[in-house]
Amino acid sequence: MGLMSWLWERHQFLMHQCFSLPFAFLFYFLAKRGHLSLTHRYLFVSVGGCFLAVVTMGVYSVLLFTSTFVFILLVCSVDPRCVHAWVFGIQMLWQTFWHLLIQYREYYLHEPVSIRLFLAVSSLMLLTQRITSLSMDLQEKRVLLTIADSSKKKTCVKLLPLISYILNFTTLLGGPLCSYSQFVSLIAGININPPPNPLSVVFIKLMQVLLLEWGRFCLVYFLKLNTYNPSNSVILHGMLWVWGLALVLRIQYYSHWRISECLNNAAGFGFWEKSPGDSPDWSRLSDGDVWTIESSSRMSEFARRWNATTALWLRRLVYIKCKRFPLFMTFSFSLWWHGGHFGHFVGFLTWAATVEADYHIHKYLQPKLSSTWRKIYTCLNWINTQMIVACIVIAVELRNISGLRLLSVTHIGLFPFFNIILLFILFTLNTAY
Repeated sequence: MGLMSWLWERHQFLMHQCFSLPFAFLFYFLAKRGHLSLTHRYLFVSVGGCFLAVVTMGVYSVLLFTSTFVFILLVCSVDPRCVHAWVFGIQMLWQTFWHLLIQYREYYLHEPVSIRLFLAVSSLMLLTQRITSLSMDLQEKRVLLTIADSSKKKTCVKLLPLISYILNFTTLLGGPLCSYSQFVSLIAGININPPPNPLSVVFIKLMQVLLLEWGRFCLVYFLKLNTYNPSNSVILHGMLWVWGLALVLRIQYYSHWRISECLNNAAGFGFWEKSPGDSPDWSRLSDGDVWTIESSSRMSEFARRWNATTALWLRRLVYIKCKRFPLFMTFSFSLWWHGGHFGHFVGFLTWAATVEADYHIHKYLQPKLSSTWRKIYTCLNWINTQMIVACIVIAVELRNISGLRLLSVTHIGLFPFFNIILLFILFTLNTAY
């Protein structure tokens, strides 16, 4: 009982996802053997999502149901050419209201905020991704719906895939963003061309989650034993301590992404059939691999690889559509989407500035370096990337002034500062010549 209480208190998100795994396996086996018709498959994932929302969020599940209802109402009443603007505006206003309410209760009333509310708002952010992705598909005619001339029964049947996509229990609490067309093809094809049994791959990924959590536990224990004290510690100790703390926070994300992959794979989603004879690949739905992300030697590489499906969504939603300052506009929208805490402003704007600096520095230095110096440059750039990422993670995750105070005391904040200064120097030189 003590172990279960500890797991529930420390790892609520992971436990919720693990408890959903049996239902995902049940869906896979029933659908594969033809016991679920196409309509019943959509009902299974949507009803499962509703049940999961009520169990995990309680009364705050109404946040998700309200967004879903409003979206369906807009799809039925607004011209597809204009639906994205309406959906985007209403959904972001609804999400921002709850973010501001949390900040009001935290910083002004100094009241503890329910974990259920935090979970609901986090799920609302993911729901915003799916809703806006689908609204862009409708506007760009990648998805066509003919509802106007249909009977009530046919209308419900046509709207069911949309509701299932939004409230899908495998992506409700987390997980990679899947396009609507991809979701429909996965649901429709699971009994026609079923993927192989996902039990082994889910087991392997669960072991990876346990390994990540064990590594995080050991790192936390080590950081507690070697707590940084500004009065009697060297600068290098402070920088390494903050880097370790940021790594602890990043590992938490990697665990969440991997358990979300497990849930999708258990339901039969994410399989990619390669050449005959090759081992099956279940990485079609993934937000990133820890080794690939952490080996990034440039800030621009890290930005593309970190939370990959969200990065692609931001690129499509903001970056491609902005004619002026697309990078800063994308990161500015990202901080709005994340909640707009003070730490978010500092973290995301620093991220944008250092990615821009990376482009200019790499463009200026790369042609001038020999092969040997390029290897040295890559190593130094990896260290630089790790330190900048540590600053961004601390600022974003701690959210308030305490994170910035820690960065200034340990002097690790000098890394992004020097990169931004170098950006201004290169920009000035380019302007002069």
